[in-house]
Amino acid sequence: MSGGLLVAGTTSDAGKSVVAAGLCRWLARRGVKVAPFKAQNMSLNSMVTADGAEIGRAQYMQAQAAGVEARAVMNPVLLKPGSDRRSQVVVLGRPVAEVDALEYGRHKERLGRIVGESLAELRAEFDVVICEGAGSPAEINLRAGDIVNMGLARAAELPVVVVGDIDRGGVFASLYGTVALLDEADQALVAGFVINKFRGAEELLRPGVRRLTELTGRPTFGVLPWKPGLRLDAEDSLALERPSAEATAPYGRESLRVAVVRFPRISNFTDLDALACEPGVVVRYAVNAGDLADADLVVLPGSRATVADLRWLRERGIAEEVVRRVAEKRPVLGICGGFQMMARHIEDGYESGEGSVEGLGLLPARVVFEGEKTLGRPSGRAYGEPVTAYEIHHGIVEVEGGKPFLDGCRVGAVWGTAWHGAMENDGFRRAFLADVARLAGRDFTPAPDVAFSALREEALDALGDLVEEHLDTEAIWRLIERGAPRGLPVVPPAGG
Repeated sequence: MSGGLLVAGTTSDAGKSVVAAGLCRWLARRGVKVAPFKAQNMSLNSMVTADGAEIGRAQYMQAQAAGVEARAVMNPVLLKPGSDRRSQVVVLGRPVAEVDALEYGRHKERLGRIVGESLAELRAEFDVVICEGAGSPAEINLRAGDIVNMGLARAAELPVVVVGDIDRGGVFASLYGTVALLDEADQALVAGFVINKFRGAEELLRPGVRRLTELTGRPTFGVLPWKPGLRLDAEDSLALERPSAEATAPYGRESLRVAVVRFPRISNFTDLDALACEPGVVVRYAVNAGDLADADLVVLPGSRATVADLRWLRERGIAEEVVRRVAEKRPVLGICGGFQMMARHIEDGYESGEGSVEGLGLLPARVVFEGEKTLGRPSGRAYGEPVTAYEIHHGIVEVEGGKPFLDGCRVGAVWGTAWHGAMENDGFRRAFLADVARLAGRDFTPAPDVAFSALREEALDALGDLVEEHLDTEAIWRLIERGAPRGLPVVPPAGG
């Protein structure tokens, strides 16, 4: 059996995904054959693997950090919320059901077996498996059916490191409280802590770190500094609450302003990461019609709930503003769900169940939602440049006119495509932005040397550097090899 480690967190967005990715890159650079694993992921940012399976985008990124091909067993259960109460359940890369929280509980026993089998498969093949938890392991209301945090750690005998986000405040209380709420058997696997997103003088933190060790009997394995501008794949829209990285100076004379509509069920917003990497491209998220006023390009991104988010678009007055922009021949791009909203008509008896719905009528197309989910890795050409991408959707768009554009269509300054990830193709991205600038009347020139894949590798290397420079890697390696130390103190009250 290989070594392993579970990276848990005090909250969602504490940094579990990036710490796990950093550990994967650190181990891969040491020549260790390592794989990532997240038993159950709730995320609307997903990716299609080479063999056509849908997994969380963060696990795909972690596989890149590990230098291995992403596979369905690295994220055997993916939950994709479609509303506040219901989610699509994706098992080993394929959708199997739409359930609410209570219905999901009835699937837990079977899913637990699949999770165990998936992890066992990885542990049989790799030297180390770095597992990522979900939310917090101290969600004691969910402990009985847990298959991703302490339930997984207990079943697989994994040592656990808890990551706390100091940027949120209250990090010591969060770390202590996380351990204290666990029962004695769970506490026995929690080996220590990592403090994440620190800004300031570390010596001011040391008294708190020492006191945390005194209170829990567990070390802090290191303090990771705040590292802006990494732009790594996020799991959920909480990441959009962080301050945006400032755009770098334009390569040409002027910048280009991009407004991305932030739907309530926005999905695959990682599509815009490559745009934000371009010098002089300023990407901002919009929730009001006024947020679009000075944009050179408006993007309607993916959505897990196309009809519901189209209704929200109309209620907020954003739809009216987008239609007005199109009438003024100002650039608008729709991707996947956003493309579907731009059609003349939507027939949805599957996702929303609302039947016939009028679209925005911005492109000559109609949409029919089907139960069979389209998952693929298409390729083609646009602007004379090669494009590789991925597709994840139930809505099938039937194009009835316009000029072909990435299996979608274009009319004037309006583009629509079901392809995610197209902007990661450097030549296409530059040509597209040049066209947008021309239509928007901006003296903007795309930089000729931005390579998105190289920037991604640099970011993953930066994570590996952070782990090597700021964590006690010798202690973490002992955990991976030997498991949690025996005789760790029990922390009251739950452990008492």
